[in-house]
Amino acid sequence: MKTRMRSWLFAPGDSERKIAKAIASEADIALIDLEDSVVPERKAEARRIAAKAIASAPDPARVWVRVNPLTSGWTEEDLDAVIAAGPGGVFLPKAEGGHHVEALDALITAREVSARLEPGSIRVAALVTETAAAMFTTGTYDEAPRLVAMSWGAEDLSSEIGAREQRGPGGEYAPVYELARSLCLLGAVKAGVAPIETVQPEFRDLPALEARARRVRAQGFRGMLAIHPAQIGPINAAFTPGEDELARARAVVEAFAANPGAGTIAIDGSMLDRPHLALARRTLVEAGEE
Repeated sequence: MKTRMRSWLFAPGDSERKIAKAIASEADIALIDLEDSVVPERKAEARRIAAKAIASAPDPARVWVRVNPLTSGWTEEDLDAVIAAGPGGVFLPKAEGGHHVEALDALITAREVSARLEPGSIRVAALVTETAAAMFTTGTYDEAPRLVAMSWGAEDLSSEIGAREQRGPGGEYAPVYELARSLCLLGAVKAGVAPIETVQPEFRDLPALEARARRVRAQGFRGMLAIHPAQIGPINAAFTPGEDELARARAVVEAFAANPGAGTIAIDGSMLDRPHLALARRTLVEAGEE
């Protein structure tokens, strides 16, 4: 069964308790973090904990690992520790183009072979806007091996450019971060993978979270990163088509099926064309109906 990607819940790699909560949650993907949430002195212990958690998970395909960046010097140690346990995927931070995913693919493949896992079975997602250089390569991920999703982030980019604020008083992102979001979306669509929205740090403001999740889904995103289990319900709800939306999508598909030669169809007083049909079909795919 294909793993859904509406919600991705981070858990620090050195906390067995938080990892267990993430795996037991309703998140589509439990994302064990070996990068930012783990200090250097705890990396080795975090790798051990992560490998154990993956191996004992009821569904390891739901458990992914964010490794350290390729430039960190720690990536291979991360992969040595976790690949044999068979995680569902590897989340690559600070990616700066499709060539980084290709390099990661080679590292994973060697370890899959050693562990007698099916080559290519472990998937990859990439964080693609965390450096200034990365912003100029978001359109280079076409045919990147294993890649199924791309996401973006503001914190590391903010640090690199020396910005002291990311968002205005109303919570809106400054233009450079809106650019990062847009480049991620366009790059992911170009590559044929899922664009995933970044985190909302204010984890207690669930109404604002759901409003934002619904807004970015309407813009084309397929899922969202989370930092707290309480965020999973609102995110899943926002990225799950409702009954009214499904009924509308079914009606559009059925109308075009009844008129296969038509370029446009009138439904409820609106004139719809083939792009509307493509969107309706995607909605039904999200709901598992196609």
